[in-house]
Amino acid sequence: MGKKKKNKVILPPELPPEIADKDVEVSDEDLEFVEENRKYARFLKALDTKSITKHVTRVAGQKDDAVEELYEKRNKKKSVEKDRDEEDGVEIDPVDALPVKSLDGKLYYRIGKPQSAGSTREGEEDADENEDDGVHGSVVKLTKPEKKAKLKKIRKEEKRKAKEHVEVQPEEHEVQPSHQAKVLAEMKEELSAEEMSTRKKGRLAELGMALLADPEKDIKSLHEMLQISKDEDPDIVKLGLLSLLAVFKDIIPGYRIRLPTEKEREMTVSKAVKKMRYHESMLLSSYKAYLQKLIVLEKQALFHHVSVRCMCTLLEAVPHFNFRDNLLAAVVRNISSTDDSIRKQCCAAIKSIFANEGKHRGEATVGAVKLIADLVKTHNCQLHPDSVEVFLCLSFDEDLGKPESSRDQKQDKMDKRKRKKKFDETNKSEENDRKKSRKQLLAKTREEVSADLKAASVAPDVSERRSIQSETLSAVFETYFRILKGAMEPAEMRPGVNTSNSHVRVGAHPLLAPCLNGLGKFSHLIDLDFMGDLMKCLKTLASCVGDSDAPPENCLTVSERLRCCIVAFKIMRNNLDALNVDLQEFYVQLYNLLLEYRPDRDQGDVLAEALKIMLCEGRQHDMQRAAAFIKRLATSCLSLGSAETMAALVTLRSMLQKNMKCRNLLENDVGGGSVSGSVAKYQPFASDPNQSGALASVLWELSLLSKHYHPTISSAAAGIASMSTTPNQVYMAMTSPQQAFIDLSLEKESFDPKSNLGASIRKRKKTGKSSLPPSNEPSQYSKDEEGLKVRFTEHFDMLRDITENERLRRELNRVESSLRLYDEYKEVKKKKLEGPKTKTRKKTARLPES
Repeated sequence: MGKKKKNKVILPPELPPEIADKDVEVSDEDLEFVEENRKYARFLKALDTKSITKHVTRVAGQKDDAVEELYEKRNKKKSVEKDRDEEDGVEIDPVDALPVKSLDGKLYYRIGKPQSAGSTREGEEDADENEDDGVHGSVVKLTKPEKKAKLKKIRKEEKRKAKEHVEVQPEEHEVQPSHQAKVLAEMKEELSAEEMSTRKKGRLAELGMALLADPEKDIKSLHEMLQISKDEDPDIVKLGLLSLLAVFKDIIPGYRIRLPTEKEREMTVSKAVKKMRYHESMLLSSYKAYLQKLIVLEKQALFHHVSVRCMCTLLEAVPHFNFRDNLLAAVVRNISSTDDSIRKQCCAAIKSIFANEGKHRGEATVGAVKLIADLVKTHNCQLHPDSVEVFLCLSFDEDLGKPESSRDQKQDKMDKRKRKKKFDETNKSEENDRKKSRKQLLAKTREEVSADLKAASVAPDVSERRSIQSETLSAVFETYFRILKGAMEPAEMRPGVNTSNSHVRVGAHPLLAPCLNGLGKFSHLIDLDFMGDLMKCLKTLASCVGDSDAPPENCLTVSERLRCCIVAFKIMRNNLDALNVDLQEFYVQLYNLLLEYRPDRDQGDVLAEALKIMLCEGRQHDMQRAAAFIKRLATSCLSLGSAETMAALVTLRSMLQKNMKCRNLLENDVGGGSVSGSVAKYQPFASDPNQSGALASVLWELSLLSKHYHPTISSAAAGIASMSTTPNQVYMAMTSPQQAFIDLSLEKESFDPKSNLGASIRKRKKTGKSSLPPSNEPSQYSKDEEGLKVRFTEHFDMLRDITENERLRRELNRVESSLRLYDEYKEVKKKKLEGPKTKTRKKTARLPES
């Protein structure tokens, strides 16, 4: 009999995987279709998915247990085939198999098994196994223990084959990476640098927002941000530094963190305390790493601006926090930078430290002042003036000593009361012990409460504030005295100063001007024991005039010498009761400096301040000295600028009002009469104002100043000459030299002196000839400054002559026209008086000639 044909069991296809409702994405088009066709979609609600699944998965003539075993065998077979295909798989031709498209848009093809003899044998063996398993309807069926034994045998064979494959071809597996590694490598290569930087920027933003939202939870993100800041892209580094700056400014607490000691760590604490300690330690370590990175990047030119900006901002925002000394050292190191933006940022940070002492209890102020003092000492006073000018923002409490005296008085009263009370208590023989113990307990409790309140108070103690202020003052005045001493020494004696270098960055004595300003502001805080030496030093500096052959580093400028005089008068005014110093030497220096002043070289505001403090304010001057200054000011006005001239005229009028006898200078007679003094003749080149004999002169300069091109100065000079009470004179009486200088400096910007020359220009255009000398090419004067100065001087002198000639010509024309009219009037009157006879006589006398 022939063999019966085996019935092959065909399993149904696998169902699609179940997807949760929340993962299903429904498009807008599907929603619109369902809303429009609700009748057709009703059947979806009544579907019985369980019965459908059961109906699809069932197999005819087979029980449920047998079907599940068939499914398990098919899944195991597929997994084995997949592993073999991955080991030695071949891509199926794209034409024969449909590809799979990934989310990034790439196409992936399935791996096929090559057809070979071995594969056919394996297929036959699988078929035989299926036949043995009873899949094809054989009569003999394996029991469960036999099936388990057979599965174990199959797994052992698979493991043995895999080991043999690895031993035979180890190099091929090393050379040929898996398909997933190849895809990842290709994706990394295709990502551009812009996409990577965009991802890092986005990551920085995410981490920063998370830290700002909940710092305690995401404190570990600081380390990741620091790692991103170590990128090779400089833009990413700058963005990371600025992001960390914003985060630290927000999450740094308002107190200084103290890490626990070893004993404190061994103690058992609550979870909240452990969490707080962990948060503080992570914050402190990250902040330390951030500051170290800023200090390292500060030395690189590419990140110099960003690092200095971050350090200055942190110093302004959190001066109370840890590592403040490191920040101060870095900021002070750049306070005299040649870069204007960096220098201004550092100066602004130091000024904010001085202004907001409540944030750091004054400790940062002392540290900053000492660091600046050391910087000045290291560089031998050759720094930018802004590095010392920041001292002007310091504020000192002058009344710190006053409460101490009142406190001493209160303490004495309390001591007297206690002694009296104690005396009364000793006189009492009967006193209850219970009351005594109660009083002692109350006193002890009060002491403990007062100690706790003192420890919890934000403001420092009075003694602590006094010590901080004394340290700050000593460092400030030490810096000022070092600068004065350096200015008195010649350049050859100063170590570190290169005298061979002809150009100095900000002058021979760059720190002298801010030093003198600071001495003028804080002179009332200087100890009286140093006042005499300080005044001698100022006298020496005010008279520091170098020889013509000496280098410019050995002498001071006119503005610096004027500042010395100003500071001397401020010190005398602040300590008028304690000092008895003759200021005649400073008056002599001011008298000589008025002739040395040059508008294009020296500072006009310093001159105006000197005139106000030394001549306008204070007590009445000696008559001889006042007259000498009045004459010298009038003479100097002829060569000064408009703003300086106005300040000098205001000073001149003030001195004339205070000294009535000096008004004789406004008269026309030369000699002075009885008020001329011991010197009968004016000595214009005398160095001492008391020996000039100015009372024997006349203020003829006012007549020239009344014809000044500026109308304000001309009217002021004319008013002083007549000493009239015009509105302008009221303005001059109420205005200081400094205010007059400022007003005319602002008016100078909008004033146009060419408007007075309009008529002369139009006249020259009509005639076609110019009264000016022929102008040569400008190139021959470009190299010679002296020649240009002479040229311009001649030009403006000629312009003044033109205006003066025009005025005189107009007056001459007016007089000639009036004389011509008078002659015509006389002739007409004569003709009327002679009558007709004279007319006929003249006619007959003329007949023979005709």
